[in-house]
Parts: sequence; structure tokens; C-alpha cells
Amino acid sequence: MKKIVILISGRGSNMEAIVRACEMQRWPARIAAVIASRADAKGLLFARAHGIATVVVEAKNDPERESFEAALVAALDSFTPDLIVLAGFMRVLTATFIERYANRILNIHPSLLPSFRGLNTHQRALDAGIKVHGATAHFVNAQLDGGPIIAQSVVPVLAGDDEATLAARVLASEHILYPRVVCWFIEDRLTLEGAHVVLTPPEPQCLITGADLI
Repeated sequence: MKKIVILISGRGSNMEAIVRACEMQRWPARIAAVIASRADAKGLLFARAHGIATVVVEAKNDPERESFEAALVAALDSFTPDLIVLAGFMRVLTATFIERYANRILNIHPSLLPSFRGLNTHQRALDAGIKVHGATAHFVNAQLDGGPIIAQSVVPVLAGDDEATLAARVLASEHILYPRVVCWFIEDRLTLEGAHVVLTPPEPQCLITGADLI
């Protein structure tokens, strides 16, 4: 049974979706821990209510990236995770950290990568006038939001959308996409071939959702 550790910084709604899917679908895995970079992260309450171990590694206590990551590594390694899932974890990780857990870190980014890497993705999408937006689940590498793409969700950009309405539509699609991708990893269905991710047996790696996901 594989062990998953989820990293959060706030509410952790994607963490909640993954925990529920793991429980309901009876994955051959367990959520070993939820680690937060803030003591007031609301997702900690949900994790504790589900009997999941929680750890706080506060970034403000370790303002230097190296010392923060040393504390994070110590916390992670105490749970010997097979998979690390970033779920709204608001810290940029160093190449050294990523190499330590190579091909075992997943992230979900609120845009259709490689477009709109970084922050403020929804407003940037609106400003660009694009007609579809979405989210991307990917392996994490040393390039910011540049790791191999596993799957994407696509949502429409509607007339009258603002940043909040578009963000809500994308987040709802993430709650469907991300647990699916984590389950693929747990079931050993993902293979990296250079910059590409192969899913075996194949199934659609693009989730297209409607305007009702708000």
C-alpha cells in the first residue's frame, strides 16, 4: 500500500478531494500525512477530522529557503512517502529538493500549461481574451510549472466572467482531475518517456467540463 503525503498552505480543497477519493474508491494507498507551511492553514482541520497525521513546517520560522526545505525534508522522510502531492503549496521548491524526490512529486497548476505559468493565471487569461482555460496536472521538475504534463482539464471562458467566476470554474474541474491523476500514479499507470507521460492502459488525459461547474 503506497503512502501519500500532501503539502498545503491554506484551505487545501484539492487535498480534500484527494482524501475523499482515496477513501471512497479504496485506492491501494493511504494518506500518510498532510504537511502545511502555515499553522493557520484550514486544511489541517479537515485532515485531523479524517484521522490523518498533520505537521506544520512554518515558512516564517525558516525564511531562508535551504533551512525551510531541510525542515520539510525531515518531516517528509519521517513518513517515507511514495508520492508527494502539492495542493496549493505556496512555496517554490529548489532543484536539490526536487531531485531528492525525483518523479515522485505532483502538482496542479490553474492554467493550460505551457500558457500562463506562475501567478495570477485567471486574470491573465481574461486579459488575453482566450476562450478556453483550465488546469494542468504535472510532474514537478526544476523548471517552474514546466514539468511533464500528465493531464489537463478544459473549461469555457464565458461572457461576463471575472477572475473570481473563472477561478471557481477551474477549481471545480481540478477537484475531478487531480484525484484521477493521483490514482493513476498509485496504480503504476504513469511512465515518463523524456518530456512525455504515457498512461497505460490509455484513456483520455483531457477532461472537458461545462459551465455548470461553478
